[in-house]
Amino acid sequence: MEQYVIKGGTPLLGEVSIAGAKNAALGILAAAVMTDDEVIIENVPNVRDTRVLLQAIQGIGARVHYQDEHTVSICGKTIKNDKYLCVDDEYIRKIRASYYLLGALLGKYKHSQVALPGGCDIGMRPIDQHTKGFKALGAQVSIHHSMITAEAEHLTGSHIYLDVVSVGATINIMMAAVLAEGKTTIENAAKEPHIVDVANFLNSMGANIKGAGTDVIRIRGVKQLKGTTYSIIPDQIEAGTFMMAAAATRGDVLITNVIPKHLEAITSKLTEIDAIVEEYDDAVRVHCENRLGSTNIKTLPYPGFPTDMQPQMAVTLGLSEGTSIITESIFENRFKYVNELARMGANIKVEGNVAIINGVKGYTGANVIAPDLRAGAALVIAGLVADGYTIIDDIKYIQRGYEKFSTKLRALGASIERVETEKEIQKFKLKTG
Repeated sequence: MEQYVIKGGTPLLGEVSIAGAKNAALGILAAAVMTDDEVIIENVPNVRDTRVLLQAIQGIGARVHYQDEHTVSICGKTIKNDKYLCVDDEYIRKIRASYYLLGALLGKYKHSQVALPGGCDIGMRPIDQHTKGFKALGAQVSIHHSMITAEAEHLTGSHIYLDVVSVGATINIMMAAVLAEGKTTIENAAKEPHIVDVANFLNSMGANIKGAGTDVIRIRGVKQLKGTTYSIIPDQIEAGTFMMAAAATRGDVLITNVIPKHLEAITSKLTEIDAIVEEYDDAVRVHCENRLGSTNIKTLPYPGFPTDMQPQMAVTLGLSEGTSIITESIFENRFKYVNELARMGANIKVEGNVAIINGVKGYTGANVIAPDLRAGAALVIAGLVADGYTIIDDIKYIQRGYEKFSTKLRALGASIERVETEKEIQKFKLKTG
């Protein structure tokens, strides 16, 4: 089993470049099969989730070719188009974004069958809004034996109101609707940057989507999509994670290849607790020298404070002076990391969906387990700050969404290694002791 071993206590210093947005990439890679022409996608993050999705795309017959580490060519012309077309293997069930192939294939072929998705256990993420949208477009949807099937004689544009703001449902319905007849309106749509990126990608293929980034998206269906070359936006959550790591370790880090506007909610809270954040055209610099202050946070859909940054912020506030309160309004299981952080000396009490954080002066290294992707990254930050050695198990979750995480941290001066055996841990301790 792979682990991270970390020796804490060193401020992060230097410059780090952010990869493409994982959540945008997953929607865009799925949408790439909707044309029979070649599609070239640049700035693809080389993380576990994108690799698994590309394997699944290849598994249904599409041609997939890595032109380089971050550039992928996809051609959907060779997909085996029959009513039994099915996306199902042991890997695809492990990633949440497997459901994007449902909307993509339904739009293109008017039928699709995909294994129910997995991903991190951070709470209920039902797909009822997805199925509601597909049904409104004229599809019949059924779920049997952990498989979801959608099929239609033809798809017709419709007015769809989402009962809850859902990123996944917004993207999935948008993909199916671009090849439906007539006009589709999605109200109460999600507004996240990766919604806009997927819409821009589809438009570059010939789709007609307006309003992405607002709560009303209007789509006029087209008969077919064409090939394109497209570059994915930077990952706001990876950028935010390094911003928190810089603040928590009292370091000084220039984070490049970002869109500062996408980081405004994170920047605002860091500034509020007295970290210094400087914005440039495509970079932000985060630095601080003194102990940070406290604040209150409520996670909200974009442009509010992102739920995917809540654990990283909690780690930072756990070292701040005073009492902070975090209210989690998106996922009910997002505080599973608190028990692990308590092993490192944090003083956090969870009551329902609220965490009350009393700042401590420091953390102590411990053996901890990453319960999910973002919580795992947060525990890495805690390990970077802690006195002594921290060993993190289940780093497979972290590898789902962070490209070369330990390599990038080492370039900033961190003492961190990916190891597999006790012998490698002891070797690391001898080297850093």
